[in-house]
Order: sequence, then C-alpha cells, then structure tokens
Amino acid sequence: MKAPALAAALIACLAAACATETARQRVPEVTYAEAANSELIAANYRAADALMAHFGGSPTAGPLIVATVVNIDALELSSTLGRMISEQVSARFSQRGWLMVEMKLRGSIYMRRGEGELILTREIGDIARTNQAQAVIVGSYALGASAVYVNLKIVQPVSNAVLSAYDYVLPANQEIRTLLGRNLSR
Repeated sequence: MKAPALAAALIACLAAACATETARQRVPEVTYAEAANSELIAANYRAADALMAHFGGSPTAGPLIVATVVNIDALELSSTLGRMISEQVSARFSQRGWLMVEMKLRGSIYMRRGEGELILTREIGDIARTNQAQAVIVGSYALGASAVYVNLKIVQPVSNAVLSAYDYVLPANQEIRTLLGRNLSR
C-alpha cells in the first residue's frame, strides 16, 4: 500500500517539475536583433529630437550639459532608468552635432554612488559658466500604476528660464520596472 502511494507522489512531483520547466522554456530570450530595436531608445531619441526642435540655441553657441533624470517624488534619487534616459538624450544631441559636456569625468560635481550626476541647483550656474555651456538639460520621471511619465527641459542656467520642454510616457513593463529597480505591480 505504501509503495503505490509513494510511486504516485513521485510521479506527481516529476510532472510538476516538468510543467515548471516547460513554462520556463516558453519565455523566449531577446535576440540581438530584437534588442537593437529597443523602443526605449527610440522614445528617448524622439524626446531629444523634440527638445532640439523647440530649442532656440545652436550647436555652435556652446556645449550643453545633461543632468541625471531624477525621481519627481525624491529629487535627490534616480535609478538606472533615469541615468539611461540622460545618457541616451546626450547621445542623440551629440549625434545631431551638439557638443555635450561629459559630467562623469568631473570630480567637482555632486555625485552620489549609483545615482549619477545630480547637479545641485546652486551649482548649475557655476558648472555652466566653467564649461561655457549655453544650457542644461534636466528631467524627472513619475511612477504611475501602469506607466512612467517623463519630463525633460532645456534650461538657461543663469536665469533658470525653460527654453524647451517635452513630456512622454513609457510603459511600466518588466523592462522598465527592472531599470527602475523596483516592482511596480499593485
């Protein structure tokens, strides 16, 4: 009597293990081609293009500085997502002929381990003056139930006047949640 019950339990465990393994195998890995067509990069490039289209500056008028995009609810905090948005916006401006100041190479900027280049408001004018920057690109993101709302601005560093602005939305999918470093499921 014990042997048939033990055999049935063993078969049930093996079946469950096979079902779990089959479920894991159904999730396809992303290929290089699929990764190369990242919608995140495309969305950030569109945002940079929109900022350029409404900005009255010129690539020859001096460099731009990009600060790390921060969490709107905690302006001293960012995430991998915020840092990647900043990097991709800077890359797009550079691709379009703008001179970009790479802040990660400067030791005098307020840098928080794992946060990126968080520029304090009182330092923006000094940093822009030192680098002869015509403007600073700043941004923030807000976490919604199913989306992340991003705001980017080009700001004149002396007057703090907003010279260009653009808002866009990213889906709070698994990729974005991973870049945010938290689980957004509610």
